[in-house]
Amino acid sequence: MIKKFFALMIFTVLIALTNTAAAYEYVSYRGHVADYGWQEPVPDGGVIGTVGESRALEAFVINFRGGIKYCAHVQNYGWQDWVYEGEVSGTVGQSLPMEAVRIELVGRSQNYFDVYYRAHVQNIGWLGWAKNGEPAGTEGAGLRLEALQIQLVNKGERFRRDKRNPPFYRR
Repeated sequence: MIKKFFALMIFTVLIALTNTAAAYEYVSYRGHVADYGWQEPVPDGGVIGTVGESRALEAFVINFRGGIKYCAHVQNYGWQDWVYEGEVSGTVGQSLPMEAVRIELVGRSQNYFDVYYRAHVQNIGWLGWAKNGEPAGTEGAGLRLEALQIQLVNKGERFRRDKRNPPFYRR
């Protein structure tokens, strides 16, 4: 009985470690940029959109097999409904910039990871890091989101989050 218990415990730990190590390999995302179209996917920690080119990030897609949902605040529309892994959030072909985003893990992945993300906004630059469903960007200011960076972090791990630089502004 004790041997079975320890075998089960070791098996559970190995699965958790495998999920943790593999999750980073299965995160990718890509953006749709004004006048450029869809960009190539970038891995965890990469940047989509543009910095210093004054181009709007109009839509994005996240691929993560661990379970994720996300939504965009789009100029003239407001907050869109949540979409899930592999679905488009934002607009394509309407020349409407995103102004903010929210990203949240779902399912078992939320037990193992936190998702951090930050927005590069017109006339402001990089805002602070948002976490686990918090908004990142602006609302009501008419400022386009130009770039987005997403970082998956092990649950409980320290992350460089500067409280002096908020992730979201509402006007």
